[in-house]
Amino acid sequence: MKNKHHAGAKHPVALLLIDMINNMEFKEAELLLKEARAIIDPLVDLRGRAKKANIPVIYVNDNYGIWQSDLNQVVDKAMEGPGRWIIEKLKPDKDDYFVVKPKHSGFFSTPLDTLLNHLGVNTLIITGMAGNICVLFTANDAYMRNYTVIVPSDCCASNVREDNDYALRMMKNNLDADIREQGKIDLSQLGV
Repeated sequence: MKNKHHAGAKHPVALLLIDMINNMEFKEAELLLKEARAIIDPLVDLRGRAKKANIPVIYVNDNYGIWQSDLNQVVDKAMEGPGRWIIEKLKPDKDDYFVVKPKHSGFFSTPLDTLLNHLGVNTLIITGMAGNICVLFTANDAYMRNYTVIVPSDCCASNVREDNDYALRMMKNNLDADIREQGKIDLSQLGV
């Protein structure tokens, strides 16, 4: 399937899903899996609304040490772990973008900024795991690059809810992030 976000088309808003394709095979994964349960339905809803609004969906993911990885390899690896149910609900479509990151921020040593510039994006809806690490670092780097930052509070999770809440407050207070729940965000009014 040809990507509908072709050259020349401008999309002022993009949805980032940070580390949602995850095999959840690490220390304290049970804590994150427990917290992730609360964000899956709102995230599935937001992703569906974004697609209907022709907003590009970009999966930004760790490569889990598979340096020759592509989307299918990362998805296959993640499907082997206890986070399989997450991938089943949020598996990327053929028209979605996929960016592999080596560290916490989706911008660090990745083509994300180049892709966003190509698409004409000025507003980022940043979601995913973990809110207090990878979502926070990506939001910080987005803010430093003058993107408008939206981090729906019901679409990011951390190992500990208090840490997630603190990270959301930091993003709101220090990065001017909009942290309203996803259902309260009118996608048609963004990036105009």
